[in-house]
Amino acid sequence: MELKFEIFKDEADKFRFRLVAPNGKVIEASEAYEAKTGCENGIESIKENAPKAKVVDLT
Repeated sequence: MELKFEIFKDEADKFRFRLVAPNGKVIEASEAYEAKTGCENGIESIKENAPKAKVVDLT
C-alpha cells in the first residue's frame, strides 16, 4: 500500500480529504470545502508546500 489522498463527502454534504498512510491510518484531515475543486486545490497545495514547511517545536 502507498500514501494516498482520499476525497469524500461529510455528513453536511461538504467535500473533504484525508491523507492516509500505508498502514491505513489517517495522518491528515482537511477542512470542509463547498466544491470538489476547492478540495482538489487543497491537496495540490499540500503536495507543493509541505516539503518547504518548517518544523516548530512548541514543547
